Amino acid sequence: MKKTKEQKLPKWFNGELYEKGGTVQNRFSGEEYELNNIELSMYDFCMGATFVIDMGSRNEKLIKELQDGLYWFRKNNAKAYMVLLD
Repeated sequence: MKKTKEQKLPKWFNGELYEKGGTVQNRFSGEEYELNNIELSMYDFCMGATFVIDMGSRNEKLIKELQDGLYWFRKNNAKAYMVLLD
């Protein structure tokens, strides 16, 4: 029986923790990937932070949290990261 590592959101994460996961589509390629509730919570946080930064925000804390969120994603689900965020 394969033991999977339990994912946990980092202490700095202040987004919403969803109860359920879902399928996410890459906005450029159209490729889809199924995320669990924790991954979906982090994905939405990263996408929201990206949107705010793209709109011109230079909030250093938000920029750092986005970088940390992308790193979390690469570490916790590299394949989903490559499909959705790379």
